[in-house]
Amino acid sequence: MRALTKAMVLLLSLQTSRTAASRAFSCSLSSAATRRSGRAASLGLSKYSRTSLQTSLFLRGGSDDDALSVSHQGKEFSTSSGKEEQKYVTLSEPAPGSPFHYAFPVHSLEEAKQFYGQVLGCQEGRSSEKWQDYSLHGHQIVCHWVGNDYRCIDYYNPVDGDEVPVPHAGLALTVDEFHALAKRVKEAGVDFIIEPHLRFQGMPGEQWTMFFKDPSGNNLEFKAMTKVENLFAKYNVVD
Repeated sequence: MRALTKAMVLLLSLQTSRTAASRAFSCSLSSAATRRSGRAASLGLSKYSRTSLQTSLFLRGGSDDDALSVSHQGKEFSTSSGKEEQKYVTLSEPAPGSPFHYAFPVHSLEEAKQFYGQVLGCQEGRSSEKWQDYSLHGHQIVCHWVGNDYRCIDYYNPVDGDEVPVPHAGLALTVDEFHALAKRVKEAGVDFIIEPHLRFQGMPGEQWTMFFKDPSGNNLEFKAMTKVENLFAKYNVVD
């Protein structure tokens, strides 16, 4: 009886040891699988991150070597529309705040280019066979070709003793800029409709003014307030 009991105890001990060994082996396999899975996940994440970096660099136009550095040489740039790369250069900065946009008709783009580009010294921006735009002190003006016969039709209105042509457009300059432009225009042989002079003398709206035309007859006025802060002074003017 005692011998039978000892045999049963020995059998149970062997079974317990075998079960523990099996569990240990299973845990070892699971741990190894987890490590492999974790490494694979890590490799996958690394590959994804690199792909994202390469995509980002492609969109910016860079490479792995300049991942942290993107620079432009001067003001030269390029962009792609999916068909071909378009290179361009910016020659003028926009005026601070909200630059105005003014488009007007001309009879000749070639004469407009000579006048606005050379006489007035405006930097040319975008252009086509039908139009060209310029920076007028950082503001965008656009010449649109409308036919060889175009000439501006003038109307007139009296202002402080002058018959002022309308429509007209231009800029409010500083006094120094005004006189420099007047000298430039005169030296270019441009005829003044209204010679440079001071009007509204002694009044809040005292200003230097001059009028002349572009080659298509469009009227331009450039002025300079003697007190810049009075540009929008509100009061009744008696002509």
